[in-house]
Amino acid sequence: MFNIARKVCVITGGAGLIGSAFCRACAENGAKVVIIDTNPKTGKNLAGRLVRDTKNKNILFQQCDITKPASVKRAIKNILKKFRRIDALVNCAYPRNKNYGRKFEDVTYEDFCDNLSTHLGGYFLMTKEVSRTMKEQKGGSIVLMGSIYGIAAPKFEIYEGTHMTMPVEYAAIKGGIVNLARYLASYLGPHGIRVNAISPGGVFDNQPESFVKRYVGKVKLAPRRMAKQEDVAGALLFLLSDASAYITGQNIVVDGGWTI
Repeated sequence: MFNIARKVCVITGGAGLIGSAFCRACAENGAKVVIIDTNPKTGKNLAGRLVRDTKNKNILFQQCDITKPASVKRAIKNILKKFRRIDALVNCAYPRNKNYGRKFEDVTYEDFCDNLSTHLGGYFLMTKEVSRTMKEQKGGSIVLMGSIYGIAAPKFEIYEGTHMTMPVEYAAIKGGIVNLARYLASYLGPHGIRVNAISPGGVFDNQPESFVKRYVGKVKLAPRRMAKQEDVAGALLFLLSDASAYITGQNIVVDGGWTI
């Protein structure tokens, strides 16, 4: 039931912090992995490491900008030429402009709209184009990356004393992604296509010690810690496998109880 061997899994943002863990987990479990990323250097390096580490030769890097229709269509064409089908799409890319991450008062209307358009719009575009293939196959699994900040309000006090904040664009984007998954699950369900979201809590990435301490203080599950990439990858493997064959339109929260 949990087997994903030989399934063709396309992972956008595949060379990123969480995306690379997704690619590795799928490769280790025998899937045919397509790493989608805008950065050819990191993408090709990751593909090489995965082939070397997992002995899985079915690893393909495809440079693609998920915000550009021509780029997306070209990538899908190349994937189908190589593997003939697409069994799973994981939307894990994180497109944003150079002004992303400012405090609420400093975010311009133009930047707010631009970041929503590229991130949320990119997930829409990639899903729309891949779903054409999945409709012809009469099945597939699509996973959208949400966040705990798509279902809960930010706890701004944990950012005090650091350069970090929780961008207003992020809250709007991730809330939209969670509901987009529900919409797509309902719309694509008659074609045998499942659509779900994963909403991770904070993943450790060498954040300031004061932030980590405050964040971990709100985690319920012992031992209290921030999430690891592997924690999120476990939920993904479940959603890509036949073990979740009757699950669609759901949002799996992976946060150690942070939001309860």
